[in-house]
Amino acid sequence: MNEDNKNSREMDEFEDIHIDDNQKENNDNKADQETPSTTRKRTRMKKNRNGQKESGISKEQYDELNDKYLRLFSEFDNFRKRSLKEKIELSKTASEEVITALLPVLDDFERAIIALEEKPEVDQSLQGILLIYNKFLKTLQQKGLEEMQALNQPFDTDFHEALTNIPASKPELKGKVVDVIQKGYHLNGKVIRFAKVVVGN
Repeated sequence: MNEDNKNSREMDEFEDIHIDDNQKENNDNKADQETPSTTRKRTRMKKNRNGQKESGISKEQYDELNDKYLRLFSEFDNFRKRSLKEKIELSKTASEEVITALLPVLDDFERAIIALEEKPEVDQSLQGILLIYNKFLKTLQQKGLEEMQALNQPFDTDFHEALTNIPASKPELKGKVVDVIQKGYHLNGKVIRFAKVVVGN
């Protein structure tokens, strides 16, 4: 019902305007003789039209909506950047669990190599194990694995796990790693295993 009233009002205004325009066309040469009532009517309609445009949205509402839009755009942009960063980090460390599970195998290889180096009669076996070990290590390194350098480095809880302290043989070794019990590793810059070390005291 309200829509019908609104449409009829709009049609009334349209007709009035149409009549005024026709009168204007008919009275091009008689602009001087135009009645004050017609002038008032036109002026009133222009004001009404301007009033409708201005009442559509106020400056306060515009500022509020613009502020909401800017905030929403900023939040979405931050979300997009954060998602992209997380996706990149995930792709870098997607194989973290598998590589972490393979690190004990790498440790066993190194222990076997050290044991076989002490027995010169198994030289050919050692050569074969070294070939397999190097291939295995190279494959892991291609995936981003990097051995942590800990020996003779200052003790750092971000990278090292101290198992024990012993008296330092030299003064310069105080507070430094004097022995590595288990190697630590990085995967694409992220620590996936802390180095288990002995610290000089």
